[in-house]
Amino acid sequence: MAPSTTEQTTEQTAAPARRLHRAWLTAAVAGAAVVTAGAFTTVPGLLVTPLHEEFAWERGQVALAASVNMVLFGLTAPFAAALMDRVGARRVAGGALLLVAAGAVLTGFMTRPWQLVAYWGVLTGLGSGCLTMTFAAGVTARWFDRRRGLVTGALSSSSHLGQLLFLPLLAGAVERHGWRPPVVTLALVALAVAAPVFLALRDHPADIGVKPYGAEEFAPKPSPASGAATRTLMVLAGALRTRPFWLLAGMFVLCGASTNGIMWSNWAPAAHDHGMRVTAAASLLSLIGVFSALGALLSGWLTDRFDPRRLLTVCFAVRALTLLALPMVFSSAVTAPMLLFVFVYGLVDVATVPPVIELCRRAYGTGGPIVFGWINAAHQVGAGASAFLGATARDVFGTYDEVWAALGAGCLVAALLATAVRATLVKVE
Repeated sequence: MAPSTTEQTTEQTAAPARRLHRAWLTAAVAGAAVVTAGAFTTVPGLLVTPLHEEFAWERGQVALAASVNMVLFGLTAPFAAALMDRVGARRVAGGALLLVAAGAVLTGFMTRPWQLVAYWGVLTGLGSGCLTMTFAAGVTARWFDRRRGLVTGALSSSSHLGQLLFLPLLAGAVERHGWRPPVVTLALVALAVAAPVFLALRDHPADIGVKPYGAEEFAPKPSPASGAATRTLMVLAGALRTRPFWLLAGMFVLCGASTNGIMWSNWAPAAHDHGMRVTAAASLLSLIGVFSALGALLSGWLTDRFDPRRLLTVCFAVRALTLLALPMVFSSAVTAPMLLFVFVYGLVDVATVPPVIELCRRAYGTGGPIVFGWINAAHQVGAGASAFLGATARDVFGTYDEVWAALGAGCLVAALLATAVRATLVKVE
């Protein structure tokens, strides 16, 4: 006998409503933390002129703080990944936000150059270094079994999103109100984001009794890993004995050299060589950032569906072609070919991150986030070397044409290295 209408209604009411998986809230909160940390990377360039005018400090003294910040930003990441395994992502992310907030507040009261190095270079460098793509890798590895690449791409693009959101606002505020109010405002933003991190972020799905998103079985929470610093170095020592590490690290040295290393420090001078106005060059650089965020999302989606090695090969090959073509499209005006370069180059700018994170996970298992942290440190080494050597080459050759050609060739080498990676699980700890 068919059930009555009343019985059907009762059964439908009793059926549990489909709820949004907690993993998505976790990813959103983690993304807010990464966006905030990304905003702090834009500030040093805005402080050079105001600090020079107010304190008569040499520009090199201000740049030293930015250099210390960049070095610690890269070196902190692998240790932060290991620390997350010991005390949890919530404490690491919340503590990092409090650290960058403290550095920003203290910077507002500084009177000596060494204080800028200590407050902005060390404190914000350590704090923001805890909230890099390595942090994103750790969160997605714990909370997502499906859509991992997509979420990794979204979190990877969050840092660029922070730069895009805050850079024009901070630049305008510095121009109208001086450098102190924007710095203190950033500290308040960090404190505001720290609140939902402490309240809503959870270290593992098992903490609230749910399975990772897309998983068929419940995953028990692993025991806290002791000796975070020791474990970080032990994982590095183990990874150094494996072939995938050297291939991936080599790729990321070339990746850093051909992206933020050359672009953030040498793009404006290169544009000036071709007669382009500074405002136009800055606008194009911002557009690259916009397409970088979109490219990271697309790359994450593709990483879930295709071989990450092939995706890396395509990204590096396309980047090589854009860099080799750049001298032919650079001009004093913003032309259609120049906009095409910005679009294509931007799409592959950060697109290498999700497939490398996935290859680290496949090759090193639970040690994958830590290994990626070290590989990302190699990225920063390549970026730093490219920033210096690119400017030096410009002084020697009188043009950046040779720089673009060399970086294009380097990207072709990186594309070949990607095809040689064999991500077979190995024990590194």
